[in-house]
Amino acid sequence: MKSVNSKNLKIIDIAYDGRAVAKEDGMVYFIEKAVPGDIVDIHVTKKKKNFIEGRVIEIIEKSPFRITPNCQHFGFCGGCKWQHFDYSKQLEYKQKQVIDVFHHLGKMENIQVLPILSADPQFYYRNKLDFSFSDSRWLTPNELQDKSISKKNAVGFHLPGMFDKVLDIEHCYLQSDPSNEIRLKLKDYCKENEIEFYNSRNHTGEIRSLILRNNRENQFMINVVFALTQPEKIEKAMQYLVESFGSHHAYFYTINTKKNDSIHDLEPIHYHGPSYLTEKIGEYTFQFGPKSFFQTNSKQTELLYSVIKDFAKLEGHETVYDLYSGTGTIALYLSRLAKTVLGIEFVEEAVKDAYINAELNQVNNCTFIAGDMGKVFDQEVFLQYGKPEVIVCDPPRSGIQKEVINRLLEIQAPRIVYVSCNPATQARDIELLSSLYHHVKSQPVDMFPQTHHVEIVALLELKKLNEYV
Repeated sequence: MKSVNSKNLKIIDIAYDGRAVAKEDGMVYFIEKAVPGDIVDIHVTKKKKNFIEGRVIEIIEKSPFRITPNCQHFGFCGGCKWQHFDYSKQLEYKQKQVIDVFHHLGKMENIQVLPILSADPQFYYRNKLDFSFSDSRWLTPNELQDKSISKKNAVGFHLPGMFDKVLDIEHCYLQSDPSNEIRLKLKDYCKENEIEFYNSRNHTGEIRSLILRNNRENQFMINVVFALTQPEKIEKAMQYLVESFGSHHAYFYTINTKKNDSIHDLEPIHYHGPSYLTEKIGEYTFQFGPKSFFQTNSKQTELLYSVIKDFAKLEGHETVYDLYSGTGTIALYLSRLAKTVLGIEFVEEAVKDAYINAELNQVNNCTFIAGDMGKVFDQEVFLQYGKPEVIVCDPPRSGIQKEVINRLLEIQAPRIVYVSCNPATQARDIELLSSLYHHVKSQPVDMFPQTHHVEIVALLELKKLNEYV
């Protein structure tokens, strides 16, 4: 595209995807790295009939809501895109996002959206990060001019839209210490011992990634993903980590010689220390291993689950279905308030983890089954386990499958508690259920500060309870 600029644009809003919005002469602008109240000049990156996309090249007048980002990598890294935006205003626009989506996509005008629940802390809140090793470090425009830069090794995050380029991270504000120290020490060790960083384009190299998980007691699970198969090199690298950070952490390594980065079909090898971590959510203890799913903000998960419990209104006599139940955390959290709970989950390993967690918490009124939700959630299940009074749904970002929506309309449970990380698909699904269900209220929860993402818990109640059979 020929270089095109637009000048003196007033930022007036935030779009659903987190980009800033301006309007001029009937044209809508979607702009990266701006906040409401800014007046900016932009470079146009895409021009369509009804909208223009661009990035800020100069801030003419700063918004009163613009703040100085903590992170030196802000503006280049694909995460934490709202670090330049006052946190109280982040919450305001997340709340607005939920309401707007329900109005525009869910076609619901008179809805009750409760004030968003804020997060504390707003940094160092994640319990899982995945860092990539690469011999193709992304270089800033200034570095590209520096001919003296020859070493291009990096450990960090892939640049948005660049599978073969990694931004070298000095300090990340997402995970508590010693996360940064573990990454930097392993990086230096690999350089000093000539362990080759991976090349995603040519599929060469010896070390691919570092996956760090931790609990609120700051015990870490360290999983190093190697592309090499030499036991001696692996042994020395892993022993270095144990000697550097101590035996109380859990140490794993995974061999991945495939062309893709996924390790879901690979078995992590336990090297040293505990073979799992535990985390407490309320009165419950949950165990997770290197491949187990667990909400990535432990403190806010406890807040989220308390909202789910409140919306479920359990009195002790109910049969509860937990759809898309994962490792059973929601099902177990509700178990002592219900007569019985059935969890249905697609991933068999997650179901195994759910039973481990049930035993760990001495819960005996939960059953978990594995299978495709659209096929398993049927009349046979209802006959075997009983029809539910309360259904909890926590589907992936794509929302509830059409077959499951149809089944929900057939079964007509008195109450549905719908948990979602995607307001758009949640609003779509609630509109599909609106022939029989009334949207009572929604509670946004900020699980991911410094980003535009928001979690929502919605309460739906059957319009005519006497239709429930």
